[in-house]
Amino acid sequence: MTMSAGWYLRRLSRMGPREVGGRAGDAVRRRRWRAAPPDCPDVTGARFTASLPAGTLAEVPPDAVKRLTAEADRLMDGHAEFFGVERDDLADPDWSYDPKTGRRAPQVYAFDVPYRDEEAVGDIKQIWEPSRHQYLTVLAAAYAVTGDERYAERVAAHLRSWWAANPPLRGVHWTSGIELGIRLLSWVWIRRLLDGWPGAAGLFEDDPVARRQIWHHQRWLAAFPSRGSSANNHVIAETAGQFAAACAFGWFPSSARWRTDALRSLERQLRANTFGSGLNRELATEYHGLVLELGLAAVAEADAAGVPVPASVRLVLLRMTDALAAVVDNRLRPPRQGDADDGHGLVVDGTGTDRWASLLATGDALFGRLAWWPEVTGTDVRTPLLAALVRPYPGNGTAAAVSRPESRPDRFADAGMTILRGPEEIWCRCDGGPHGFLSIAAHAHADALSVEVRHDGVDVLADPGTYCYHGQPAWRRYFRSTLGHNTLQLDGADQSVSGGPFLWTRQARTRVLAADPSGDGVARWSAEHDGYQRTVHRRRVELTAASRELRIVDEVRGTGRAARLAFHLGPAITAELAGNRAVLTWTGDGEDRSAVLDLPGGLSWRAHRGESDPPLGWYSAGFGRKEPATTLVGTGFADGTAEFTTVLRFHG
Repeated sequence: MTMSAGWYLRRLSRMGPREVGGRAGDAVRRRRWRAAPPDCPDVTGARFTASLPAGTLAEVPPDAVKRLTAEADRLMDGHAEFFGVERDDLADPDWSYDPKTGRRAPQVYAFDVPYRDEEAVGDIKQIWEPSRHQYLTVLAAAYAVTGDERYAERVAAHLRSWWAANPPLRGVHWTSGIELGIRLLSWVWIRRLLDGWPGAAGLFEDDPVARRQIWHHQRWLAAFPSRGSSANNHVIAETAGQFAAACAFGWFPSSARWRTDALRSLERQLRANTFGSGLNRELATEYHGLVLELGLAAVAEADAAGVPVPASVRLVLLRMTDALAAVVDNRLRPPRQGDADDGHGLVVDGTGTDRWASLLATGDALFGRLAWWPEVTGTDVRTPLLAALVRPYPGNGTAAAVSRPESRPDRFADAGMTILRGPEEIWCRCDGGPHGFLSIAAHAHADALSVEVRHDGVDVLADPGTYCYHGQPAWRRYFRSTLGHNTLQLDGADQSVSGGPFLWTRQARTRVLAADPSGDGVARWSAEHDGYQRTVHRRRVELTAASRELRIVDEVRGTGRAARLAFHLGPAITAELAGNRAVLTWTGDGEDRSAVLDLPGGLSWRAHRGESDPPLGWYSAGFGRKEPATTLVGTGFADGTAEFTTVLRFHG
């Protein structure tokens, strides 16, 4: 996907003067570095001292070790899966190759690489992901818990291969700050986990090639921070990686300054990216997880290095952890809201480890769980490692004056999220929040007033997900469209106006009118948005405990419009549609389950599944993966006083 002149103008219109000035300075610096790249200073006597405390590895649960080593052995055989693409070339990877398209990114000056153009470069996510080196942190962790030097030797071979193939400022891996930041964090942990291996020092601090790579990564991040309208999760990854490296690899004349500047930026950006309620401002749940992982890893590095961290950093991470505990369903699955690209901050666990359970386990270890938190029964490798580095603080790391929720929150007013819960583990998320974060709302979807409903962790009315970013514009438009969510579309248009794959030029404004999630037998929520000019869409949702009934009432006030109301069913749901009634069946925990969905009679209903031209009827469980799922779409006309009622009844 290449960007047109119109896109650049639209993008420029979303920037303020300070951001424009900063980007102009970046452009000048890029031209200067082309002619005269910065030089890494010579250093002597570099040492790594941020080791794990003695006895830490013995705390890793045996079943977590088993999952880790199984994953490591698969990697040793050269097998890995990235975004739905199975690879068998990881024994000796080509770092610029995209197996999905068969293309290789050009090895030219980094800022000349057209990384958004799939025709020229390939699928950039497929190229970037292995070079985050998080599969190498898995191999390093496997060495740490087993002592098997095969894992360490493979890590060393791949790092040396990568450093040789990607000299500073050459190629696609020097184009994006988030990639450099996460890669630095991986290198810190690789060095820590290989600490018992005789070759560790020779791989890192005693190797001038390694030192040069580490220095150039940090110099790049200091020079080109994500700015203004782009200061979202990317800037957190950049500052967390910069800070971690400046703590653990503090060998350079600029290390102290980089450490101070990165910590200052991390503190400021964590606050800016997080609502007071603890939810991430991008309103994209997977980025909540990414930012939380990065923040926890940064605090661990600070404590390992004895660097004081502002209390506000721990407070934000505490609130994010409590918020995560509050919004998950009974299977510890959080909402599927906004963009998701399977991004992780630190990976030391094998396949089968639950990401969200792991985060809650770490939160318990660092902050202490509250009585209302859901039980976490799974195990992981990461929690004991992080907990060993983070110093004990009064109140599990929080000041005594910090107030935490006494009961489980179900309404997050600043984020516009309300969770309705019913019997038999009925879970319903109602979306009445801001469209997204910052002026471009990069990771937002046009999903105002959408609902997401689960029964015992099974998606019944599902958020279809994300699937892709670059290279497939029709699919990108669909998965973030209004029609691609459980809400009402008018005149075939999205509620918010897209200006590009990560850009919204007009954002719908949403207002919650009422929210009583813990009502006496009936949980209620209502909200409206102004995305359709001269027409207001208002929605009421009621969940009645006694009858296990969810009622959704959509009202249209203003100018009459053509209407389409969509309900996306989860991939486990089978639907039989007859007229305006759909019988839903699925299997949960080995038992047959069913529900009836009575749809508005004023609309004409059809079931769609796995359609591609245009896309409709799909579910994306993870980035790069999609599968057919049933979508029920009702079409008709909504006059200025239209009302459409949908009732979902769960059977006992």
